[in-house]
Amino acid sequence: MAEVAESLKKLLKKQGIGLSCQQVEQLLWLIDELLRWNRSRNLTAITRPVEVVEKHLIDSLSLLPYLPERGRLLDIGSGAGFPALPLKIVRPELTVVSVDAVAKKIQFQRHIARKLGLTGFTAVHGRVEECQQHDAFREGFDLVTARAVAHLSQLAALAADYVLPGGALIAMKGPEGEEEWLACQEQLQSAGWSLQLEGLTLPLSGAIRSLLILSRNSP
Repeated sequence: MAEVAESLKKLLKKQGIGLSCQQVEQLLWLIDELLRWNRSRNLTAITRPVEVVEKHLIDSLSLLPYLPERGRLLDIGSGAGFPALPLKIVRPELTVVSVDAVAKKIQFQRHIARKLGLTGFTAVHGRVEECQQHDAFREGFDLVTARAVAHLSQLAALAADYVLPGGALIAMKGPEGEEEWLACQEQLQSAGWSLQLEGLTLPLSGAIRSLLILSRNSP
């Protein structure tokens, strides 16, 4: 893991992300556990450790500039816990709820949260459209995130029940994100969202990412 640790530290420095030694160790342990579980449970198609650093951890942490200082975050279709787990590790003051329909991925998230003592982290097995009555969802959320989940128009409709007035939805997309944004921006504005599109490039692979930021207008 020495190569992975060095890669993570270099990339964090390059991205201007300052973390404590404990947080870096927790992120490295998360990678190790993800790859260990993946050998028998197929949690991710990304299996090279350095690639996991970039495409799971650094990609997840690209949301840091958009996080509220405190509050509640919902991660829709979180898979093995990205971006939910890295964001909770580096912003422990946030209350984080993640939801995914695949049981083994939620089991992994609960394992990580339990072992790292992540209080204020809840992993829910199910489909987000069926979770309105779940206790963890009743208060609403200051930020909803979703990485590579559904078309933007469909995702906005799913998130509308959960984003508090003044809150936001961030859809994490690849290069197709701008096309989705252009295709439905009038529809979304009519539905009461303010729109912002941010592009970024991952530092090792050069992969293009789009952050589609939908802010819910206060009444």
